[in-house]
Amino acid sequence: MPQSPRMSGSAPTEQELLVHRISFANILILLVLLVGKCAHATSIEITPADNYRSAMQNLVAGDTLILHGGSYPLSSFFELVLNGTAQAPITIRAAVGESPVISYVNANQNIVNIRNSSHLLIDGIEFTGGSRGLRLAASSDITIRNCHVHHTAANAISANDSGSDYARLTFFHNEIDHAGETGEGFYLGCHDATCRVHDSLIANNYIHHLTGPTVSQGDGIEIKAGSYANTVRDNVIHDTAYPGITLYHVNGNGAPNLIEGNVIWNSGDNGIQVTADAIVRNNIVLSASAHGIESHPFQGVGVGNLVIVNNTVLKASGDAIHINGASGSVLIANNALYAQSGRAVYADGTTSFVTLLANAGTGTLVGVSAGFDGSGNIAVDFASAGYAGAPPMDLVPPGGRLAGNAALAHLPVLDFNGQLRQPQADIGAYRSNPLGNGGWPLQGGFKDTDLIFADGFEP
Repeated sequence: MPQSPRMSGSAPTEQELLVHRISFANILILLVLLVGKCAHATSIEITPADNYRSAMQNLVAGDTLILHGGSYPLSSFFELVLNGTAQAPITIRAAVGESPVISYVNANQNIVNIRNSSHLLIDGIEFTGGSRGLRLAASSDITIRNCHVHHTAANAISANDSGSDYARLTFFHNEIDHAGETGEGFYLGCHDATCRVHDSLIANNYIHHLTGPTVSQGDGIEIKAGSYANTVRDNVIHDTAYPGITLYHVNGNGAPNLIEGNVIWNSGDNGIQVTADAIVRNNIVLSASAHGIESHPFQGVGVGNLVIVNNTVLKASGDAIHINGASGSVLIANNALYAQSGRAVYADGTTSFVTLLANAGTGTLVGVSAGFDGSGNIAVDFASAGYAGAPPMDLVPPGGRLAGNAALAHLPVLDFNGQLRQPQADIGAYRSNPLGNGGWPLQGGFKDTDLIFADGFEP
């Protein structure tokens, strides 16, 4: 039977006292947990006059270290071993409106080594000098954003420690330039697949001038074999000695990699080079010295499981798309391919694996047939374009043969500018517009678009 309500002023029952005691105990436990969680969550501000090495190396979960402007030189090996949590990450950042510069005085050591670390954010800091700029080892859930890494003796940012498994790395809105030796902007994974980077984001970075006299290679972004499920998006890459983006195969480890919405020009090699297990879409490649988009076997793995859709490639010489050694499925669809004196598409190997659908532009086909309208005219098909050189260009088609002629089944949801494509079905990186480019204009600097977070990656 239900109990009668207790009259005001009467003594509480034993059951009510028990409920109150349990509730009070729960509150105490919650308070203890909150205090424990926040006990070490402190905000620390330093200047170059402070012991900045110790300040950076002794952070704990929840801490924020704020660096005020000025020079923070390093002259001996420097390593961070820092572990935050998903709920209480560790942050090292620049003071608002200020410019701290962490430098290494010569090329004997990397500027900063990050080892056995997790849930760490580095934000808004300039790094210069040293051998490598930032080198990660055995670390996951690391975010580096709004930083400037430049004039290093070797690659700028690397995650290539043998045996390491790197998960959920985020490199967002960083400027990378003037690296030396092998000269990569980003070197991610190991050449022999003994380490891997996966489920990571390399987005909205500005990578340029990896072409100096000490550079022997100079890829803008290189992701080695065995790395998988990574997104390379919305980067602006120009003046590299090697390909703007180099990507191999996943080695059976996981999902394909995605290369999307990047613009590349003045590459001293191929614009985009990829072996297998990738989706390459909505990219713009201009004036690459070799081929626009190129694929060849690597470490015994043939070209295959490759989707190349809705890219715009302009080539004064060489091939717009070059497929060497196809041994698995290669889909080439909806691409605007303009090869002034080369081939629009070249393919060898088992070319029956290569499918062309609804591509258009200028140039010839070798090894494949059909699926390409070669009657294009660069002066008519774009608002403003040229075969050799760099932006400014307006590559939004005003209409014509690129408008409405794409294979709808292979059309991405968004275009290079983050605009919804449908109900239009247009060939190339952009949705057509008779008014020209109403989005971010092609230029040096960071790309400005809402596309960056379209698939849930958010730094």
